[in-house]
Amino acid sequence: MTMLLGDLGRKGLLFNFDTVVQTSPLFWHILLRILKNRGDKMNDRKLVLTILGSAGGLARSLLALLNKASLDPHDPIQQKLYNSTIHLIDYNQRPLDYYQSICPNLIHQITIHQMDLKDTIILRNYLKESHTSIVIDVSLADTVEMLDCCNQLGVHYVNSALENIYIQDHANEYKGFPLIERLRFFEKYKKEYTNLKAIICSGMNPGVVQWMAIELMNHYPNEQPLACLIVEHDSSFLKLKSGAKKNAVYTTKPPDWFLTSAIQSFPMFMRNRTPLFLYEQVYNLEFMATLGDKQLHGCLMPNEAVYFLCKQFDMEGGYLFKGNDDTECLIGENLVGVLLVYPDKERYMYHALSHEGSMERIKTNAAYFQAASGLYAALAVILNDGIANGVYSVDELLVKTNNHYGQYLSCHLTDFVCGENAQTDGLLFKRMKYLHSS
Repeated sequence: MTMLLGDLGRKGLLFNFDTVVQTSPLFWHILLRILKNRGDKMNDRKLVLTILGSAGGLARSLLALLNKASLDPHDPIQQKLYNSTIHLIDYNQRPLDYYQSICPNLIHQITIHQMDLKDTIILRNYLKESHTSIVIDVSLADTVEMLDCCNQLGVHYVNSALENIYIQDHANEYKGFPLIERLRFFEKYKKEYTNLKAIICSGMNPGVVQWMAIELMNHYPNEQPLACLIVEHDSSFLKLKSGAKKNAVYTTKPPDWFLTSAIQSFPMFMRNRTPLFLYEQVYNLEFMATLGDKQLHGCLMPNEAVYFLCKQFDMEGGYLFKGNDDTECLIGENLVGVLLVYPDKERYMYHALSHEGSMERIKTNAAYFQAASGLYAALAVILNDGIANGVYSVDELLVKTNNHYGQYLSCHLTDFVCGENAQTDGLLFKRMKYLHSS
């Protein structure tokens, strides 16, 4: 019997089984290696990624990271990307030339689609026909509806934030509490999704900040913090100051996020694993946080990461956000981190990235780069780490599974800053300052 083994060389080699098996004990070893390589390639070809919301800024950053990963033989997902197919979906889809400039190395693996994600029947049929393996959702589509479609088909799922179309469309009914209502609705159905692996809210904040907090706590396992404050300072501003408009607020955060968090929500914090609210406008209050030589006075806003972390570890917690109020800033940076409060000290960890540095690396702003790194880490976990089926927030993922989330994160996010304050400013109310009367 003869067999042509094309994988041994470009022209292939002809083997006579009877002769080779009798004369070469290495034959089966070689054959098994060939078959394994073939199997690996077949598995690689089965990877079909679908990115929802592909025309937005966060998708742009994610595609740039995937393009970078596809060129690096040491990247943990490079082999998976090599033979993958990538489908890009958006209601306001961009032309293929737009993606050519972002991810030129992957462009021949990309197919673009225009689709309204509210039509879940069309989406479910598409996922089935395209043999999608993993959905990465950076759209404004309803999270529970997307999970439901994926769970029915056994398609894995990653996203950067919780969305709920009904609450968004009935904003007045949920005024003051839109985030906590989204969380309650999500948790109502979360345990039903057992036919997929899903990592929820794995951007920078929420997402990477949970990893920072747990990383810090793991270094001091015998010390339980009293509180965890998540801090963000976005000092973004126009490079050409002359282009600034009078009485305009500048931030890398999307305007709808800013509006919902600042105007439609009451300040939220966690205590005793319970979300609590202050009957004040967000910008009437200011809270101080110190991270070594950096100090900020931020507003208290609702945040998924605070909810997840403080339910998991029974700490007081809040999210402090400070936008840019320095019109002399030319470009700025985005700083995101955590501050763990102990009875007599504080420990912190943060990542600060300038927009210049981010533009040099992947031609996108710092906030999007940071969030895309969290998505990349979640994708790598699903591809490589064999976690059990279920829906995980990042803190649940780190506590309940064996994974390499932090290692994957460090492939793109580097230069985290850690330190300790020798004294503490106390819990949230000790840091509070009234700016205006209601």
